Amino acid sequence: MNSFMDGGILIYLFIFFGKIAEVAVATIRIVLINRGERSKGAAIAILEILLWLAVTGTVLTGFQDDWIKVVVFAIAFACGNYLGSWMEDKLAFGLCSVQVIVPEGEASQKIAKDLRDNNFAVTEISGKGMEGERELMLMHIKRKRIPEAVKVVKRSDEKAVIVVNDTKVVYGGFITK
Repeated sequence: MNSFMDGGILIYLFIFFGKIAEVAVATIRIVLINRGERSKGAAIAILEILLWLAVTGTVLTGFQDDWIKVVVFAIAFACGNYLGSWMEDKLAFGLCSVQVIVPEGEASQKIAKDLRDNNFAVTEISGKGMEGERELMLMHIKRKRIPEAVKVVKRSDEKAVIVVNDTKVVYGGFITK
């Protein structure tokens, strides 16, 4: 505990922010690899392991005499997980499949037209639901465009059922660059 009393707060700050950065980078790396971006994931792994070595080495040096390092490390690990998942959500890598279910009729045709006018490729399928005829609209889009697609649908039908699923790969079709 002498480190803390001797002004060694910089060590704790390094451990805290270094571990947060390392875990956030690890989260992004895992997401990239899961979405098929192996090269980008491998490149990021270099930064991740360098951060891990520096931070973990700092914690392990004298941790028996300075348990605060371990506590800071653990708290930073939790914060890094939160930050990494938040960053991944904002970066929105990859593709998704969107299903929209609305009552069949003029309103569904307007939604399909509005989606197409906003550069979404829409496939329409007629079906039957619990309360009658339904239109099922299928789209494969970039994850970054999810809020835009939802906004277009909700503008016409607040009660529309919208289902979003992660998609690893789409071959063919129309996805804007």
